[in-house]
Amino acid sequence: MARYTGAQCKLCRREGQKLYLKGDRCYTGKCGIDRRSYAPGQHGQGRKKISEYGLQLREKQKARRFYGILEKQFRNYYFKASRQPGVTGENLLRLLERRLDNVVYRLGLAASRNEARQLVRHGHFVVNGRKTNIPSFLVRVGDEIVVREKSKESPRVKELIERAADNTPPAWLEYDAEQLKGRVVALPSREQIDAPVQETLIVELYSK
Repeated sequence: MARYTGAQCKLCRREGQKLYLKGDRCYTGKCGIDRRSYAPGQHGQGRKKISEYGLQLREKQKARRFYGILEKQFRNYYFKASRQPGVTGENLLRLLERRLDNVVYRLGLAASRNEARQLVRHGHFVVNGRKTNIPSFLVRVGDEIVVREKSKESPRVKELIERAADNTPPAWLEYDAEQLKGRVVALPSREQIDAPVQETLIVELYSK
């Protein structure tokens, strides 16, 4: 399973905005982009004219990093979205939102998508009664995501369960704090997806 293991704050600095990759730290004064708002590297503070291609590339990179996906997997999502009926850009974001690690994060059961990915890989969640440890698993309408019984004794999971009780998930998800159960009630619409990207630029990039 390939994944990015470098400094998370550098990714936000490179994109010029917070992507909330480190969870609670992003809301404190220790946030890298608050301390150094320019791009990383020797020439990070230099002024550069960005071409049309550069703008499209930055949007694609931003979307990849926001959801924690590497290049090949992201490209596969795009081609899958392009074969579905409807608007390709919205189909792409809808696929990314349906990833199990993102759903766990949206339910408030993880402080970041990176943590959600790790929790899923460690088998802390059950989908429709079956243990599922694949972060890229795509949920469907009606699927139920439940905290595994054995995992409820974990100190970190207990902390996250308390956190989820105060969280308000997006309208396409429901969360029952008593049964520790989330449910997919609909497919997300573009208005319900808060990804800070212009998906039309991504479509333009891949359409060349």
